Amino acid sequence: MEGEHYFSTRPSGEAALRDLDVTLAGTRVRLTTASGIFSPDRIDTGTQVLLASVPTPPPSGNLLDIGCGWGPIALTLALESPHSTVWAVDVNERALDLVRRNAESLHLTNVNAVRPEDVPDSVRFTTIWSNPPIRVGKNELHDLLRRWMPRIDDGGDAWLVVQKNLGADSLLRWMETEFGDLAFQRTTTNKGFRVLHARRRPPRAD
Repeated sequence: MEGEHYFSTRPSGEAALRDLDVTLAGTRVRLTTASGIFSPDRIDTGTQVLLASVPTPPPSGNLLDIGCGWGPIALTLALESPHSTVWAVDVNERALDLVRRNAESLHLTNVNAVRPEDVPDSVRFTTIWSNPPIRVGKNELHDLLRRWMPRIDDGGDAWLVVQKNLGADSLLRWMETEFGDLAFQRTTTNKGFRVLHARRRPPRAD
């Protein structure tokens, strides 16, 4: 993994599969992780903060996890909203394989683990939950958000967790300027992370 990142498309080296016991949606489960992905040994702190801060997800519709890794956010969405369709998106093929494996082990049939380009352009999202890959760099992160944030459906929202010292406040200011049809706020600050909330503004009456 020297010189390689968890956002590599195809991590080199053996996957080194391992079991991981975690609590998702209030239930203790045993899942599978591997080397070459983000936070393979635990649910990372940012994701923990996000999952402790968000409300119950919508009961139906298309739900999105951007940068899903091995799946703690996407699997939580699927467990809490079994009648929804959860899109677990990542560029890391190994991570996507793990999400599929973990969804199957939890008997979840409502998870689509796919690369970004495999999400149909027509799909819009009732909610987005994400611990976005900040370390890809500012330009790449902005491009990623430009791809997904405009696809929040009417009445929908997004919840993003970002480390304070990696630019949470500056990212919020940029999003407020970039996405004028969304209303933003900081909702939680905990353990060095901020949770940012975006909601689509209602259409203006003519």
